[in-house]
Amino acid sequence: MADIEITLADGAKRAVAAGSSVLDVAKDISVSLAKKAVAGKVNDQLVSLDQELDGNAKLEIVTKDSEEGLQVIWNTAAVVLEAAVHEIYSDIHFGTKGNVEHGFYCDTDNGSEQISVDSLPAIEDKMAELIKAKLPLEQEFLSEEEALKVVDGDPYRAKLVHAQAKDGKVSVYKINDNVILNSGVVLENTSEVKVFKLLSVAGAYWEGKSSNPMLQRIYGTAFLKQKDLDAELARQQEARDRDHRVIGNNLDLFFVDPKVGAGLPYWMPKGATIRRTIERYIIDKEVANGYQHVYTPVLMNLDAYKTSGHWEHYREDMFPPMDMGDGEMLELRPMNCPSHIQVYKHHIRSYRELPIRIAELGMMHRYEKSGALSGLQRVREMTLNDGHTFVAPDQIQDEFKKILSLMVEVYDDFDITDYTFRLSYRDPKNTKKYFDDDEMWNKSQAMLKAAMDDLGLDYVEAEGEAAFYGPKLDVQTKTALGNEETLSTIQLDFMLPERFDLHYVGADGEDHRPVMIHRGLVSTMERFTAYLTEIYKGAFPTWLAPKQVTIIPVNPKFHGDYAEKLRAKMAAKQIRVDVDNRNEKMGYKIREAQTQKVPYVLVVGDQELEAGTVSVRKYGQKESESENNNMFIDSLLAEIQNYSRTGDSGKNDSLIK
Repeated sequence: MADIEITLADGAKRAVAAGSSVLDVAKDISVSLAKKAVAGKVNDQLVSLDQELDGNAKLEIVTKDSEEGLQVIWNTAAVVLEAAVHEIYSDIHFGTKGNVEHGFYCDTDNGSEQISVDSLPAIEDKMAELIKAKLPLEQEFLSEEEALKVVDGDPYRAKLVHAQAKDGKVSVYKINDNVILNSGVVLENTSEVKVFKLLSVAGAYWEGKSSNPMLQRIYGTAFLKQKDLDAELARQQEARDRDHRVIGNNLDLFFVDPKVGAGLPYWMPKGATIRRTIERYIIDKEVANGYQHVYTPVLMNLDAYKTSGHWEHYREDMFPPMDMGDGEMLELRPMNCPSHIQVYKHHIRSYRELPIRIAELGMMHRYEKSGALSGLQRVREMTLNDGHTFVAPDQIQDEFKKILSLMVEVYDDFDITDYTFRLSYRDPKNTKKYFDDDEMWNKSQAMLKAAMDDLGLDYVEAEGEAAFYGPKLDVQTKTALGNEETLSTIQLDFMLPERFDLHYVGADGEDHRPVMIHRGLVSTMERFTAYLTEIYKGAFPTWLAPKQVTIIPVNPKFHGDYAEKLRAKMAAKQIRVDVDNRNEKMGYKIREAQTQKVPYVLVVGDQELEAGTVSVRKYGQKESESENNNMFIDSLLAEIQNYSRTGDSGKNDSLIK
C-alpha cells in the first residue's frame, strides 16, 4: 500500500502506510507514547485512536494527561454515567450529555420520580461496577431506522438521532445491553475512567428553551489521579463558598423569582445599600474627572436603533418593539449610546468643548434566554455604569489614557488586582455581525493597538469579540465559578458619529466629525455587585458593608440607653449601625453578627458604660479589645474614607506609566 506523509505536532514529517490508524502511528513513534495515547487530532479534528489515515495530514497524538485528553476522559465518563442510570432506571429517558468546563453531565427525565441528589450514591456504585468490569467501548454505526428502534419511546433521543445522523448513519457505543448515542471520542475501555465523582443535580430545559420540559441534569467530574480529583473538589467547594447566589441568599442581599420575572432581580435593603454605595462612589469619581451625568429614558423610538445598527446587528438580544397604535414603535433600550448621542446633538458643539464626557447609570433591557440567566451576573434588566466621550481625532490617545487611568484608580479603591487586558477585534469574515467598512475597522483597530503599545501594557488579541460598530479594550476577570467575564471596557467608534451625522465646529469655522469613545468602568451594577460579593466572599470591606456596626448591650435593661446613644452618635456621622436588643443570649448575637459578616461588633456592659468605652470585636477575629468610643468612631470614619485599605493604595499604579 502506498505511503502517505504525516506532519506531527513538532513539525517533523513521517511516512506511513495509507490506512494506518492513529494508534499505529503512536506505536511507531514510541511504545510509551502509545500507552499514554487516548485520541488523535487529524487536521485539528479530534478523532479516535482507531481512525484510519488515508491521505497526507497533520497529526497530533492526544495523551491522557493533556487538556484534550481530559476532555476524552470526561466524554467517556458521560457515556458510562448514562449506561449506569439506564441499568438502575430502565424506563428513563435521556437528553443530551457531554462535557462542561470542569467535568461532564447527562440530562435525564424519569417522569414523576425524578433523579435527585439522594440518587447519586447508587448511580456512583453502578458506574464503579461498569468501570471495574473493564468493558470495551467500541464505536458502531446504525442506520437512522435502526437507531430509532433502539430509542423507541424516548422522544428526546429520537430527536437526537435525527440531529446526529450523518449520511444516514448514527454513532453509538454499547455497554452491556445499553446502546448509547454518542458521536464524540471516548476511551477504549471503561476501566480507563480511573477516579470520578458525581457532584450535583440541577434542572435544565430541553434544548435550553423555557417552553420545553425541564430535565434533571446530573453533573460529575473525573481524573486519572485521586490528587487531581481532590484538588478539583476543593476548587469547587471554594467556588460554592464564593458563589454570589448562595451568599446573596444567606445575607439577604437580593432574590430572583421566576414566577414574577426570570432575570429580574429584586434588591433587598442590604443589597440595595451596597449598590447605592457603589453608585454614589462612581458618580462622584466621574464628576471629579470631568463627566457630566445625565438621565435619559429607557424607551426610545425604534428608528434610532435602526440608524445605530443595533436593530440590524443586535436584534436577537433586544426585546420586541411596542406598537403604540399610531405608527410609533418604541423599544426598550439595549444600549445607552444612542441616548447620549441625542444629548450631544441637542446643542451646536465647538472644538473648544472637546472632549465632551457624558455619563449615566443607565438602565437597559436585553433579551437573555432562560437557560443563560444566572443570579446577578446574567439578567434581563441591568443598570450600566456607562460613559461616552466625544473627541477630536487628535485627542483619542490622550483620552484613552485618561479613561484607563481612571479605571485603574477605581480598581485600587475596590482592591481589584486579578485581571487581564484583551483587545477585541472583529472577525472580517462575519459580515452579518459586524458593520461592513474595512477602512474604518483597520484604522480603529490600529489606533487602539498603538495606544496600548504606547502605554506598555500586556494584552491578548481576540478576533470576533468586538462590538458590531468598533474594536474595544476589554478588562477580563473570572468569577468564583471559573467563568470569564468582562469587568470594564473601552470602545473606539468612528461609525455611530457618521450614522448620526455628528459634528463640531473646528477652529477653522468648518464642521468636523468627532470620534466617540464608549467606556464602562465597572460594568453593570448587577454584575459588579456579583463580582464583588464573590471576591470578598460576602465579607465586604467596611466602607461597602450594608451594616458596618452592630452594638450588643450585655443587658438591654441596664445598658440599652448607652447602646442607643452610641447608635445615634454614629448614625449622625452616616455610619450604618444598629442595636441588637433581642431577648437572646449575647453569645448567640455575636455569632449571628459574625455569620452576617458585620465588620464590627461592639459589646457594652457595666465596665463600658462607666468608662465611656466599647468592647470591639472585628469580623474574623476571636479576641475583643477595649477602646474609647470616640476614638473608635474616629478610626472607623477614617477607615471608611480610605475605602478600607489596609496596605498599598496604589498597587495598580505601575500599569499606567
